Amino acid sequence: MHKSVSVDVDGAARQVSAFGRTVDDVLAGAGIDVGEGDLVAPALADAIADGGEIVVRHGREITVALDGEDRTVWTTALTVGEAVADLGVRGDGARLSASRSATLGRGAVLRVSTLKTIHLAVDGQVIDGLTSAPTVREALKEIGLVLADGDQVSVPLAATSVDGLVVLVTRAAQGSGTTSEVMPFTERIVEDDSIAAGTRKVTTTGRAGERQITFATDSLGGAEVARTVIAEVVLHAPVEQVVTVGTRVVPDAPSVTPGSAQAIGKELAAARGWGDDEFSCLVELWNHESHWNVSAENTSSGAYGIPQALPGSKMATVADDWRTNPATQITWGLNYIGGRYGTPCGAWQSFTAKGWY
Repeated sequence: MHKSVSVDVDGAARQVSAFGRTVDDVLAGAGIDVGEGDLVAPALADAIADGGEIVVRHGREITVALDGEDRTVWTTALTVGEAVADLGVRGDGARLSASRSATLGRGAVLRVSTLKTIHLAVDGQVIDGLTSAPTVREALKEIGLVLADGDQVSVPLAATSVDGLVVLVTRAAQGSGTTSEVMPFTERIVEDDSIAAGTRKVTTTGRAGERQITFATDSLGGAEVARTVIAEVVLHAPVEQVVTVGTRVVPDAPSVTPGSAQAIGKELAAARGWGDDEFSCLVELWNHESHWNVSAENTSSGAYGIPQALPGSKMATVADDWRTNPATQITWGLNYIGGRYGTPCGAWQSFTAKGWY
């Protein structure tokens, strides 16, 4: 039986004159192929009356990237909007790679980013932001978070944004400051051949200096991560310490015992008219000073010899052999005692009162 039927194939309608009882008969007569996955309404086996309408939607394979996850699906949807609805994607607030009214061709790639909540931990608070942006970078921008130079984000900005994602933003900051720093002093050694080897004296006391340092800082999350010196000012320059070290090698003294030195002393004292009583005072005095040791030396003060002349070089007024000759040392000592105290007992009395003569 001949009949005229309206056939809509993928949105394109036309009138078809055909013989046949069923939908399948009409489509076959019109040369319209249908296969598995295609949608036909009414069904192929259903009867179709004259003036009826047949809708054919060919199935097509498309790729859907839903929140960053790709999958391949078959659909008979003609538009992007229909495909989204068929997939059961929550449409409210979703972001699509094409307009909802755009035609959906075979092999099309449809990118869908659904509405999601992202939790931002930033500036001491947590912000729950709603966004349909596909990447973290776009999501932060859409939520209104501005990243400054140096700020760090706990997930890559190019990563796909997913519902419930937690993003920690660590703020960068720049600052400056000053600090004081001690400048240690240096030490210089000066050799002196007029001082016996082994003697060491600080002739100029060293003093530490001070400088002020100005620096720039880089911080992340309030913690300093880098410091750069930008200026240094010396407030007090350090003072060099000078140490004098003796290098004179004292020749070995002749074998002079305290007893032999005392014998010389007694003879020289008697020559001055001082008797045994004065000599006894002299023995006590120089026993305390040097034990009548011709080489006795006080390395702290520089006093030297039997009378502990300070400095020992004073005894050169008697003779150049003052370092080793007990007679030279005793002569100088008796001259000193006679000139200052009158007698050895006078010197001893002063020593017992003051501890020195």
